Amino acid sequence: MPYLTMTDKTELCVKDWGSGRPVILLHGWPLSSDSWDDQAMAIADAGYRAISYDRRGFGRSSQPWSGYDYNTLADDLASVIEQTGAKDATLVGFSMGGGEVARYMSRHNGKHLAKAALISSVVPFMLKTPDNPDGTEAAVFEDITGSIKEDRARFFAGFFKDFFGVNLLSHPTSIEQLEWARTVSMQASLKATLACAKSFATTDFRPDLAAFKVPTLIIHGTADKTVPIEAGGRAAAKGIANSTLIEYEGAPHGLFATEKARFTSDLLAFIKR
Repeated sequence: MPYLTMTDKTELCVKDWGSGRPVILLHGWPLSSDSWDDQAMAIADAGYRAISYDRRGFGRSSQPWSGYDYNTLADDLASVIEQTGAKDATLVGFSMGGGEVARYMSRHNGKHLAKAALISSVVPFMLKTPDNPDGTEAAVFEDITGSIKEDRARFFAGFFKDFFGVNLLSHPTSIEQLEWARTVSMQASLKATLACAKSFATTDFRPDLAAFKVPTLIIHGTADKTVPIEAGGRAAAKGIANSTLIEYEGAPHGLFATEKARFTSDLLAFIKR
């Protein structure tokens, strides 16, 4: 699998499938680009070029000590776009990856982009503050950090049940899917896992919203417990001009798996439009 070298010598593992107009897929925390495989195959089969990569610290990419702030992550994205020669691209960010989309728009002026999509995204702001009452309490993120430090594998076992909406009454995906997600997550460095959790929990992307100058698709589940829709998709749709919000009634966070057929269809329709 090819690797691209960033300015600080970090190496990112990149998948580059198909040919045609590029679609760049940014994965969520704490997974890897493998989480996009179903959609990437469908995109390539439809006559497009699907580019996905493991964020620094995750999957098969390098695990440096630093660089987990959104400015650096957006610079990594810019380097991937330049090195792959992706132009007139559709940029798709899932969960944490939505933050990279927003910061790339403001920090790099959305260079080479024709469209954008935010899927179950952390944009515009996850943290509850006096001017962001729909956000999540800081204590929740502090508990997550403590649980990861105490027993990361155990934490992820519970985390992915909410992520994929699995409970006593609902099984929108298999137990094997949960086990796969936990295995992939344990491949990430502990440093990257904690630092990225802090970044997506505390970074305020509201100032970045005005930088969206391209048609933007927003998809979010109404039962998302990981990134609640009020502080996520609905708030993003209000702040981004020329955006379209599609709400998946009763759907959880991990739409790429739990709503795979519908989500893949909606994403392809947007890419082709």
